[in-house]
Amino acid sequence: MPLANRSCKLPRVARSFFYRKVPTMRSVILSHLCVLAGVSIVLASDRELVSFQKTQLSDQFWSEGANFGDLNNDGHNDLVSGPWWWEGPTFEKRHEYYPATTTFALKLGPQTTVTVPGFEGALGKNNTYSNNFFSYTHDFNGDGWNDILVIGFPGQDTSWFENPKGAEGHWKRHKIFDNTDNESPTFADITGDGKPELVCITKGKYGYATPDGKNPAAAWKFHPISPNNGYGNFTHGMGLGDVNGDGRTDLLEKDGWWEQPASLEGDPEWRHHKHNFGSGGGQMYAYDVNGDGLNDVITSLAAHAFGLAWFEQVREGTETKFKPHLVINEKPSESPYGVKFSELHALDLVDVDGDGLKDIVTGKRFWSHGRTGDPDRNDAAVLYWFQLVRNPDKTAEYVPWLIDGDSGVGTQVIAGDLNKDGYDDLIIGAYGYNSFTGRMYIYFGGPGMDNASDLVVTGEGT
Repeated sequence: MPLANRSCKLPRVARSFFYRKVPTMRSVILSHLCVLAGVSIVLASDRELVSFQKTQLSDQFWSEGANFGDLNNDGHNDLVSGPWWWEGPTFEKRHEYYPATTTFALKLGPQTTVTVPGFEGALGKNNTYSNNFFSYTHDFNGDGWNDILVIGFPGQDTSWFENPKGAEGHWKRHKIFDNTDNESPTFADITGDGKPELVCITKGKYGYATPDGKNPAAAWKFHPISPNNGYGNFTHGMGLGDVNGDGRTDLLEKDGWWEQPASLEGDPEWRHHKHNFGSGGGQMYAYDVNGDGLNDVITSLAAHAFGLAWFEQVREGTETKFKPHLVINEKPSESPYGVKFSELHALDLVDVDGDGLKDIVTGKRFWSHGRTGDPDRNDAAVLYWFQLVRNPDKTAEYVPWLIDGDSGVGTQVIAGDLNKDGYDDLIIGAYGYNSFTGRMYIYFGGPGMDNASDLVVTGEGT
């Protein structure tokens, strides 16, 4: 049954306990509940135990992403996914900011059919997708209130919804871009002006769209950085980062990276550096994994198959090359720790354990091509974080930690300190699994071990 205005306790399916860096003089008690082959845990006074506690906000399928920001100006972060936003810090009160009218008929027996809110998800027979793949919060009109940006189904439009400044009812929609292609578009500052842009593909070209400074409700202008190479709306794999260390943000994609020129005046074509970073995964990142001063590339290899890797940047004279390092792949034997799962369609980087190094958060996008689509599609919808470890011999590795075996990811997974307690949290909006059409989860990071059950909270839409 859907979660219709009820609250209950859920047994904890999986918890991730790990060590977080704290001031070296702080005395803490350590315990370890997970043993991974080849991992040596040394007790030390500069570590504390940290775990995730799972809170479920919805079992309906409205979106494949989620995000957070202060939407009612009360100083607390709120959460947004699909047509809903939840008030922090308790997330018990839910508001509908655009019409949540989608339903489907679920047949329970020969003469019994019920109407379920949202898209079909795992309870349906069809491979239906939502019309909301990514959410972001930002003050677009400069009135001091955060608005909501929604990137829809690949190839469709992007809109921002104007915050009514505390008034109830639906928010005014401003459609600002008609065709947002690529399955990992993003809203981030690529130009270096301190203002985020919509980075995507449109009409066969990579590029970014900027708002009209005088009229934030007007259509955004697209600035191509590539020629028309026929990139389609379902192109996989894209990200941002300073690959060559010149202080400018470059664009990453599965076939290489586009180097940002010194000047963007006149929309020049960016220089393309070819490299095979897989067949197309989720979000891509440029980050110095091994601490040698050069940014490497982190990506899943195939969003609808297998693989997670980092590509070590190697300089040979004036030539730049990338050496692949598999983290997981199709066979358990290809992972140093024997981990294997498919459909890694969303990734984020965050310092989970407080050691100053950014770790990887990712998981399985369950049934990303339906119940008959991708390999291992019916396997558990796992959620992992991969701990970055730099070894004394100057090598680096990622150690896998299972957060949950009943979650997975959508097309967007967001890590950040949602409740401002000093621990990073994870936010999941995704396709359903088991008895749910969809899932809306918060994984609250926190200290130590406790006996609290994972919590389901739902509130009436207003």
